Amino acid sequence: MPDLRVRPAREGDAQAIAAIYAWHVANGTATFDTLAPDAGAWAEKLADFAARGFPFLVAERRGAVVAYAYAARFRDRAAYAHTCEDSIYVAHAARGSGIGSVLLPALIDAARASGFEQMIAVIGGGEPASVALHARCGFVHAGRMRNVGKKFGRLLDTVYMQRDLSEEHPTP
Repeated sequence: MPDLRVRPAREGDAQAIAAIYAWHVANGTATFDTLAPDAGAWAEKLADFAARGFPFLVAERRGAVVAYAYAARFRDRAAYAHTCEDSIYVAHAARGSGIGSVLLPALIDAARASGFEQMIAVIGGGEPASVALHARCGFVHAGRMRNVGKKFGRLLDTVYMQRDLSEEHPTP
């Protein structure tokens, strides 16, 4: 994708990130959030990630942020320090255009460079597009929790997928 640029997120990206996530909160089941954080909360998260050395990336097209992805510790307990959980969201208007196939491998590389050895995907609603993207990027099915979320009057599953970051996988 020649017109797509992946780079580390900056504080000035908080508004665009908030807007992307707000759409998913209001319309999708990939997140079980029912209230979207505002740009100020995202700016705080960006600062926290920077201080902790966790990767937070954005994809921009023609200067506009169209997607973001980040990785943070899977759990706060010390024994999980080498394991991260990824999150990836694409703007509604840009979904299905292959951005995830560029952004997720970049996040995998950044997470590896940050010292993580395992990456867990926690896929709300078992979203088929997210499951497929993660599978293309070398993730394997690790489990399913049935009917653990409820949104829009529907009971939703959560799918867990895992990737060993020490293994190289071809870019999708």
